[in-house]
Formats: sequence, C-alpha cells, structure tokens
Amino acid sequence: MRYLVTSALPYINGIKHLGNLVGSMLPADVYSRFLRQEGEEVLFICGTDEHGTPAELAALAEGIDVAVYCQRQYELQADVYRQFGLSFDHFGRTSAPEHYELTQHFYQSLDANGFIEEREISQMYSLTDARFLPDRYVEGTCPKCGYGKARGDQCENCTSVLNPTDLLEPRSAISGSTDLEVRQSKHLFLRLDKLSPEVEAWVEKQQDWPNLTKSIARKWLKEGLQSRGITRDLKWGVPVPRAGFEGKVFYVWFDAPIGYLSITKPGPHRPRGATG
Repeated sequence: MRYLVTSALPYINGIKHLGNLVGSMLPADVYSRFLRQEGEEVLFICGTDEHGTPAELAALAEGIDVAVYCQRQYELQADVYRQFGLSFDHFGRTSAPEHYELTQHFYQSLDANGFIEEREISQMYSLTDARFLPDRYVEGTCPKCGYGKARGDQCENCTSVLNPTDLLEPRSAISGSTDLEVRQSKHLFLRLDKLSPEVEAWVEKQQDWPNLTKSIARKWLKEGLQSRGITRDLKWGVPVPRAGFEGKVFYVWFDAPIGYLSITKPGPHRPRGATG
C-alpha cells in the first residue's frame, strides 16, 4: 500500500504553540511512523500556508517585504518542527513555484469546464492608501451584533459571515483611515452552485463519515451552495493567468487547500524540509 499523510498546513503568521502540535501534527506523525514500521510506503508532508492579508499586514507592521517576512517565518517554523523530531518527508510552502503552477492548473481546468464566472462587484477603496481593500483589510462595526472590531469577511464575536460593504463605520486596516468609497472591481467566482449535485452525490456515498459530519454537509447543501469569489486585489499570492486580471491574485482559501497536493510535487525549487 502507498499512503499520503498530510498534516494541517500552519499559517505563516507567528510561531505555532503546543496545541497546534498536539492537535494536528503529532497524531499524523505517530500514524506515519506506525505505517513505516508496518513496511508500508509513506509520504508524510506538511508546509506553511503563506498567502492572504494577515501575512501582508504582519510584514507591513514590521516594515519589511512580505516575501522576506515569509522566508524568515518559514525557516523559524521548519526549525521548530525539526527540533521536535517530526518525521516529515518534506516540509514545503505555498509560495513555491510548484504550488503556483498547480493552482493555476486547477483554475484553468475549472474555467474550461464552465465553473468560473467573471463578475464586477462593489468593493471598498481607500483614498488614503490609494488601493482597493480586500475583505480583511477593512475593519469596522458588525451590523448584526455591534462588535467594533469586526473584519470585512467575518465577525469574530458573533461568527457572522460578512462583506466589507456590510460593516458600519468602516476603516482601513492599513492606515486606519475612514476616507473610503465604494468602487467597482472585476473578480472571478467559483460556481459552487453548479457543483451542488455532484457534491451531494459524493457526500451520500461516504460510508465512514461520522453522523455529525454528514449532517452538517447535508445542511449546507440544503441551504444551497453559493458562488464564491476566488480572486483578490493583492500583490502577494498566486497570479491570476487571465487577461484583464493583472495585479490580482487568487484568494488564499482557493490556493491553500491545493498545497496538500502541490507540496508532494517534485521540482528543482523545493526547499529543504523540517527533516531534510
């Protein structure tokens, strides 16, 4: 038997604590060691999830380039896991060229099969920062619970899913400026609604899922899957290979799950892992 074992990709921002180790990495490590002792062929991978607004904001706060920040954090995290003796066969990163190639491949396949749609949406623009503000670059008051530090994608207090334009008294997370206006910006959407029948049929075939897991999946499907934006007005991330989308990247929640596959891909640019 051949086994691929993956551990949850830790986000690049900050050094992970023992809870991350015990809750995710250690169980996968123990399982991988057991399989190897049984004589099975095992590939145990992990890696840093490096794109998205938190990385950009953390680098901005330190006054360094985001690529430099991620390189430093990657080396720190890899060293921590090495010192704990985790047996990763490879500890990669989502900023590797192999990841960019595979993410763009998945996008192009989805587009070729009619699951990508181009839309023009209303988005916050900061006159002070002279740029569009993706969801987490906007902070403000939650319209549902009144929490004053809600982000443009979600309120951490009541867990409501939000859009930046939903926030009351919105401000830029970069400069704190309230000199914002709504402008139109083109983005790509993944037509999850068109995928609903296939996803529902696949869920029903799963015989080993816990009842709670399957009931949650059924609830989402019954409510109806909604199209989701997969691009952002950012510079740090996987470039969008589409005319008219220069200067935009894929949303981190589109590219990060692909990391579980891309980190397994051989290539000359693969960095050394936590165990070499």
